[in-house]
Amino acid sequence: MRVLAIGATGSIGRHVVDLLAGQGHHIAVLHRGETVAALPEGVRKIRGNRNRLEDSRAVLERFAPDVVLDLILYTEPQARAMVKAFRGRASRVVAVSSADVYRNYDGFRGRVTPAPDAVPLAEDAPLRETRYVYRDESMSFEYSHDYEKILVEHVVLSEPDLPATVLRLPAVYGPGDRQHRLRPYLQHMVDGRPAILLEEGQAGWRWTRGYVENVARAVALAVTDAPSAHRIYNVGDEPTLTEREWVERIGAAAGWTGDVVTVSATGLPDQMRQPLDWQYDLWTDTRRIRSELGYVEPVSLDEAVRRTVDWERLELDGATPLDYGDEDAKLDQ
Repeated sequence: MRVLAIGATGSIGRHVVDLLAGQGHHIAVLHRGETVAALPEGVRKIRGNRNRLEDSRAVLERFAPDVVLDLILYTEPQARAMVKAFRGRASRVVAVSSADVYRNYDGFRGRVTPAPDAVPLAEDAPLRETRYVYRDESMSFEYSHDYEKILVEHVVLSEPDLPATVLRLPAVYGPGDRQHRLRPYLQHMVDGRPAILLEEGQAGWRWTRGYVENVARAVALAVTDAPSAHRIYNVGDEPTLTEREWVERIGAAAGWTGDVVTVSATGLPDQMRQPLDWQYDLWTDTRRIRSELGYVEPVSLDEAVRRTVDWERLELDGATPLDYGDEDAKLDQ
Protein backbone atom coordinates (compact mmCIF):
# COMPACT_ATOMS: atom_id res chain seq x y z
CA MET A 1 0.00 0.00 0.00
CA ARG A 2 1.15 3.53 -0.80
CA VAL A 3 0.47 5.95 2.06
CA LEU A 4 0.94 9.70 2.03
CA ALA A 5 1.24 11.06 5.57
CA ILE A 6 0.67 14.77 6.12
CA GLY A 7 2.11 16.07 9.37
CA ALA A 8 3.84 12.83 10.36
CA THR A 9 6.99 14.32 11.88
CA GLY A 10 5.46 14.87 15.33
CA SER A 11 5.44 12.39 18.19
CA ILE A 12 2.36 10.47 17.01
CA GLY A 13 3.22 10.59 13.33
CA ARG A 14 6.73 9.22 13.75
CA HIS A 15 5.37 6.15 15.54
CA VAL A 16 2.71 5.66 12.85
CA VAL A 17 5.31 5.87 10.09
CA ASP A 18 7.53 3.38 11.95
CA LEU A 19 4.64 0.92 12.17
CA LEU A 20 3.55 1.27 8.55
CA ALA A 21 7.08 1.12 7.18
CA GLY A 22 7.75 -1.94 9.31
CA GLN A 23 4.75 -3.63 7.70
CA GLY A 24 6.26 -3.07 4.26
CA HIS A 25 4.06 -0.22 3.07
CA HIS A 26 5.46 2.51 0.84
CA ILE A 27 5.34 5.75 2.80
CA ALA A 28 5.80 9.36 1.76
CA VAL A 29 5.73 12.21 4.25
CA LEU A 30 4.75 15.73 3.25
CA HIS A 31 6.78 18.03 5.49
CA ARG A 32 8.09 21.58 5.83
CA GLY A 33 11.69 20.50 6.29
CA GLU A 34 11.96 21.02 10.04
CA THR A 35 11.97 17.59 11.75
CA VAL A 36 12.39 14.82 9.20
CA ALA A 37 15.65 13.32 10.49
CA ALA A 38 13.83 10.85 12.76
CA LEU A 39 11.91 9.18 9.92
CA PRO A 40 12.85 5.58 9.03
CA GLU A 41 15.19 4.90 6.16
CA GLY A 42 13.31 4.36 2.93
CA VAL A 43 10.48 6.75 3.73
CA ARG A 44 10.09 9.25 0.92
CA LYS A 45 10.26 12.87 1.99
CA ILE A 46 8.25 15.43 0.02
CA ARG A 47 9.01 19.03 0.88
CA GLY A 48 5.85 21.12 0.87
CA ASN A 49 3.25 23.05 2.83
CA ARG A 50 -0.06 21.48 3.76
CA ASN A 51 -1.69 24.90 3.28
CA ARG A 52 -0.49 25.00 -0.34
CA LEU A 53 -1.08 21.46 -1.56
CA GLU A 54 -1.55 22.71 -5.11
CA ASP A 55 2.13 23.72 -5.16
CA SER A 56 3.08 20.05 -4.63
CA ARG A 57 0.44 18.61 -6.94
CA ALA A 58 2.81 17.14 -9.53
CA VAL A 59 5.00 15.24 -7.08
CA LEU A 60 1.99 14.05 -5.08
CA GLU A 61 0.33 12.72 -8.22
CA ARG A 62 3.52 10.88 -9.14
CA PHE A 63 3.59 9.21 -5.74
CA ALA A 64 -0.07 8.20 -6.30
CA PRO A 65 -1.10 7.35 -2.73
CA ASP A 66 -3.71 4.72 -2.03
CA VAL A 67 -4.43 6.25 1.37
CA VAL A 68 -3.88 9.80 2.61
CA LEU A 69 -3.29 10.12 6.36
CA ASP A 70 -3.79 13.68 7.57
CA LEU A 71 -2.59 14.19 11.14
CA ILE A 72 -2.71 18.00 11.13
CA LEU A 73 -6.13 18.78 9.71
CA TYR A 74 -7.29 21.69 11.87
CA THR A 75 -9.50 23.99 9.80
CA GLU A 76 -12.37 23.80 7.32
CA PRO A 77 -10.31 25.40 4.50
CA GLN A 78 -7.55 22.84 5.06
CA ALA A 79 -10.10 20.03 4.82
CA ARG A 80 -11.60 21.40 1.61
CA ALA A 81 -8.16 21.80 0.03
CA MET A 82 -7.14 18.28 1.02
CA VAL A 83 -10.33 16.78 -0.41
CA LYS A 84 -9.91 18.75 -3.62
CA ALA A 85 -6.33 17.56 -3.99
CA PHE A 86 -7.02 13.84 -3.54
CA ARG A 87 -10.61 13.01 -4.48
CA GLY A 88 -10.65 10.67 -7.43
CA ARG A 89 -6.92 10.08 -6.95
CA ALA A 90 -6.59 8.35 -3.57
CA SER A 91 -8.85 5.51 -2.50
CA ARG A 92 -9.34 6.75 1.05
CA VAL A 93 -8.39 9.37 3.62
CA VAL A 94 -7.82 8.90 7.35
CA ALA A 95 -8.44 12.18 9.17
CA VAL A 96 -7.28 12.74 12.73
CA SER A 97 -9.89 14.59 14.78
CA SER A 98 -10.38 15.15 18.50
CA ALA A 99 -12.73 14.31 21.34
CA ASP A 100 -13.17 18.07 21.80
CA VAL A 101 -16.05 17.80 19.30
CA TYR A 102 -18.41 16.49 21.99
CA ARG A 103 -20.95 18.72 23.72
CA ASN A 104 -19.53 17.91 27.14
CA TYR A 105 -16.42 19.85 26.10
CA ASP A 106 -18.51 23.00 25.81
CA GLY A 107 -19.88 22.51 29.31
CA PHE A 108 -16.46 21.63 30.72
CA ARG A 109 -15.03 24.91 29.48
CA GLY A 110 -18.08 26.90 30.56
CA ARG A 111 -19.00 28.09 27.08
CA VAL A 112 -22.55 26.78 27.51
CA THR A 113 -24.15 24.86 30.35
CA PRO A 114 -26.28 22.01 29.02
CA ALA A 115 -27.05 19.02 31.19
CA PRO A 116 -23.98 16.77 31.12
CA ASP A 117 -24.26 14.00 28.55
CA ALA A 118 -24.01 10.45 29.85
CA VAL A 119 -20.57 8.91 29.75
CA PRO A 120 -18.74 7.19 28.28
CA LEU A 121 -19.40 9.25 25.15
CA ALA A 122 -19.96 7.05 22.10
CA GLU A 123 -19.32 8.27 18.56
CA ASP A 124 -22.98 9.29 18.20
CA ALA A 125 -23.01 11.41 21.37
CA PRO A 126 -24.15 15.04 20.92
CA LEU A 127 -21.58 17.40 19.43
CA ARG A 128 -20.74 20.91 20.55
CA GLU A 129 -23.28 23.58 19.65
CA THR A 130 -20.59 26.27 19.53
CA ARG A 131 -17.79 26.57 17.02
CA TYR A 132 -14.17 27.77 17.04
CA VAL A 133 -13.47 26.78 20.63
CA TYR A 134 -10.06 28.49 20.87
CA ARG A 135 -10.77 31.65 18.89
CA ASP A 136 -11.09 33.90 21.92
CA GLU A 137 -8.08 32.54 23.77
CA SER A 138 -4.52 33.78 23.70
CA MET A 139 -2.64 30.72 22.48
CA SER A 140 0.61 30.22 20.62
CA PHE A 141 -1.11 27.58 18.46
CA GLU A 142 -0.87 28.70 14.84
CA TYR A 143 -4.43 27.77 13.91
CA SER A 144 -6.28 28.71 17.11
CA HIS A 145 -8.47 31.31 15.37
CA ASP A 146 -9.92 28.93 12.76
CA TYR A 147 -9.47 25.55 14.47
CA GLU A 148 -12.68 23.53 14.31
CA LYS A 149 -12.68 19.75 14.12
CA ILE A 150 -16.47 19.53 13.74
CA LEU A 151 -16.26 21.38 10.42
CA VAL A 152 -13.24 19.30 9.37
CA GLU A 153 -15.18 16.09 10.01
CA HIS A 154 -18.20 17.37 8.08
CA VAL A 155 -16.10 18.18 5.02
CA VAL A 156 -14.22 14.89 4.84
CA LEU A 157 -17.24 12.71 5.57
CA SER A 158 -19.34 14.46 2.92
CA GLU A 159 -17.11 13.67 -0.07
CA PRO A 160 -18.34 10.55 -1.94
CA ASP A 161 -15.25 10.38 -4.15
CA LEU A 162 -12.83 10.19 -1.21
CA PRO A 163 -14.12 7.81 1.49
CA ALA A 164 -13.00 8.92 4.93
CA THR A 165 -12.20 7.39 8.29
CA VAL A 166 -12.27 9.83 11.22
CA LEU A 167 -10.35 9.18 14.43
CA ARG A 168 -11.29 11.21 17.51
CA LEU A 169 -8.17 11.30 19.63
CA PRO A 170 -7.99 11.69 23.42
CA ALA A 171 -5.48 13.63 25.50
CA VAL A 172 -2.25 12.14 24.16
CA TYR A 173 0.74 11.80 26.49
CA GLY A 174 4.14 10.17 26.38
CA PRO A 175 7.74 11.01 25.50
CA GLY A 176 7.77 14.03 23.22
CA ASP A 177 4.53 15.47 24.63
CA ARG A 178 4.84 19.19 23.96
CA GLN A 179 2.05 19.95 26.42
CA HIS A 180 3.84 18.05 29.21
CA ARG A 181 0.55 16.70 30.57
CA LEU A 182 2.19 14.89 33.50
CA ARG A 183 4.49 17.72 34.52
CA PRO A 184 2.25 19.68 36.93
CA TYR A 185 1.83 16.62 39.13
CA LEU A 186 5.26 15.13 38.59
CA GLN A 187 7.06 18.34 39.51
CA HIS A 188 5.31 18.31 42.88
CA MET A 189 6.50 14.75 43.36
CA VAL A 190 10.07 15.44 42.26
CA ASP A 191 10.14 18.40 44.64
CA GLY A 192 9.22 16.08 47.50
CA ARG A 193 5.81 17.51 48.26
CA PRO A 194 3.93 15.66 51.02
CA ALA A 195 0.57 16.20 49.33
CA ILE A 196 -1.06 17.29 46.09
CA LEU A 197 -4.25 19.33 46.29
CA LEU A 198 -7.21 18.58 44.03
CA GLU A 199 -10.56 20.30 43.93
CA GLU A 200 -13.28 17.89 45.05
CA GLY A 201 -15.03 17.90 41.68
CA GLN A 202 -11.78 17.43 39.81
CA ALA A 203 -10.79 14.41 41.90
CA GLY A 204 -13.69 12.38 40.50
CA TRP A 205 -13.58 13.81 36.96
CA ARG A 206 -12.68 11.47 34.10
CA TRP A 207 -10.76 12.34 30.93
CA THR A 208 -9.81 9.68 28.41
CA ARG A 209 -6.09 9.67 27.71
CA GLY A 210 -3.96 7.80 25.22
CA TYR A 211 -0.29 6.87 25.34
CA VAL A 212 1.42 8.03 22.17
CA GLU A 213 2.44 4.56 20.94
CA ASN A 214 -1.04 3.20 21.60
CA VAL A 215 -2.65 6.04 19.68
CA ALA A 216 -0.21 5.45 16.83
CA ARG A 217 -1.26 1.78 16.71
CA ALA A 218 -4.90 2.83 16.38
CA VAL A 219 -4.04 5.23 13.56
CA ALA A 220 -2.03 2.58 11.72
CA LEU A 221 -4.93 0.13 12.01
CA ALA A 222 -7.31 2.64 10.45
CA VAL A 223 -4.88 3.30 7.60
CA THR A 224 -4.54 -0.38 6.71
CA ASP A 225 -8.17 -1.42 7.28
CA ALA A 226 -10.22 -0.50 4.20
CA PRO A 227 -13.60 -1.41 5.79
CA SER A 228 -13.03 1.44 8.27
CA ALA A 229 -14.06 3.90 5.53
CA HIS A 230 -17.14 6.01 6.32
CA ARG A 231 -16.66 5.33 10.04
CA ILE A 232 -15.83 7.45 13.07
CA TYR A 233 -13.79 5.94 15.90
CA ASN A 234 -12.99 7.17 19.39
CA VAL A 235 -9.42 6.34 20.37
CA GLY A 236 -8.11 6.03 23.92
CA ASP A 237 -6.61 3.80 26.57
CA GLU A 238 -8.64 1.71 28.97
CA PRO A 239 -9.48 2.21 31.72
CA THR A 240 -10.35 5.90 31.87
CA LEU A 241 -9.21 6.94 35.33
CA THR A 242 -10.52 9.61 37.65
CA GLU A 243 -8.12 12.49 38.16
CA ARG A 244 -7.29 11.20 41.64
CA GLU A 245 -6.48 7.77 40.21
CA TRP A 246 -4.37 9.41 37.50
CA VAL A 247 -2.29 11.29 40.07
CA GLU A 248 -1.88 8.10 42.08
CA ARG A 249 -0.65 6.18 39.00
CA ILE A 250 1.90 8.89 38.31
CA GLY A 251 2.95 8.79 41.95
CA ALA A 252 3.43 5.03 41.88
CA ALA A 253 5.63 5.30 38.79
CA ALA A 254 7.62 8.14 40.35
CA GLY A 255 8.09 6.44 43.72
CA TRP A 256 6.15 9.22 45.45
CA THR A 257 4.69 8.41 48.87
CA GLY A 258 2.62 11.55 49.42
CA ASP A 259 -1.15 11.94 49.63
CA VAL A 260 -3.81 13.33 47.32
CA VAL A 261 -5.86 15.79 49.36
CA THR A 262 -9.26 16.96 48.11
CA VAL A 263 -10.56 20.40 49.04
CA SER A 264 -13.41 22.67 47.98
CA ALA A 265 -12.83 25.16 45.18
CA THR A 266 -12.46 27.92 47.74
CA GLY A 267 -9.94 25.78 49.60
CA LEU A 268 -7.49 25.91 46.69
CA PRO A 269 -4.84 28.62 46.40
CA ASP A 270 -5.95 31.23 43.88
CA GLN A 271 -3.34 30.23 41.31
CA MET A 272 -4.58 26.61 41.33
CA ARG A 273 -8.23 27.40 40.62
CA GLN A 274 -9.35 26.62 37.10
CA PRO A 275 -12.43 28.02 35.31
CA LEU A 276 -13.61 24.52 34.44
CA ASP A 277 -16.80 22.62 35.27
CA TRP A 278 -15.83 19.20 36.54
CA GLN A 279 -19.33 17.72 36.20
CA TYR A 280 -18.70 17.35 32.46
CA ASP A 281 -16.58 14.22 32.03
CA LEU A 282 -14.53 13.86 28.84
CA TRP A 283 -14.67 10.08 29.01
CA THR A 284 -15.09 8.47 25.59
CA ASP A 285 -16.30 5.01 24.65
CA THR A 286 -13.67 3.13 22.64
CA ARG A 287 -15.54 -0.14 22.13
CA ARG A 288 -16.18 0.46 18.42
CA ILE A 289 -12.53 0.56 17.34
CA ARG A 290 -11.82 -2.47 19.52
CA SER A 291 -14.65 -4.56 18.10
CA GLU A 292 -14.43 -3.46 14.45
CA LEU A 293 -10.68 -3.05 13.96
CA GLY A 294 -9.42 -5.35 16.70
CA TYR A 295 -7.57 -2.55 18.46
CA VAL A 296 -5.68 -3.48 21.63
CA GLU A 297 -3.17 -1.24 23.40
CA PRO A 298 0.36 -2.56 22.80
CA VAL A 299 1.64 -0.73 25.90
CA SER A 300 -0.04 -1.23 29.27
CA LEU A 301 -1.19 1.74 31.32
CA ASP A 302 1.41 1.22 34.05
CA GLU A 303 4.24 0.86 31.52
CA ALA A 304 3.02 3.91 29.59
CA VAL A 305 3.00 6.06 32.70
CA ARG A 306 6.42 4.75 33.76
CA ARG A 307 7.99 5.59 30.40
CA THR A 308 6.46 9.05 30.42
CA VAL A 309 7.60 9.73 33.99
CA ASP A 310 11.14 8.67 33.10
CA TRP A 311 11.16 11.00 30.08
CA GLU A 312 9.61 13.91 31.96
CA ARG A 313 12.11 13.54 34.82
CA LEU A 314 14.90 14.19 32.32
CA GLU A 315 13.00 17.20 31.02
CA LEU A 316 12.69 18.50 34.58
CA ASP A 317 16.33 17.88 35.47
CA GLY A 318 17.75 21.08 36.90
CA ALA A 319 14.38 22.85 37.07
CA THR A 320 13.96 25.34 39.89
CA PRO A 321 11.56 24.07 42.59
CA LEU A 322 8.22 25.85 42.65
CA ASP A 323 7.08 28.15 45.44
CA TYR A 324 4.67 26.10 47.52
CA GLY A 325 3.98 28.66 50.24
CA ASP A 326 0.29 29.07 49.41
CA GLU A 327 -0.22 25.31 49.21
CA ASP A 328 1.48 24.82 52.56
CA ALA A 329 -0.80 27.42 54.11
CA LYS A 330 -3.89 25.56 52.84
CA LEU A 331 -2.55 22.20 54.02
CA ASP A 332 -1.90 23.65 57.49
CA GLN A 333 -5.47 24.91 57.90
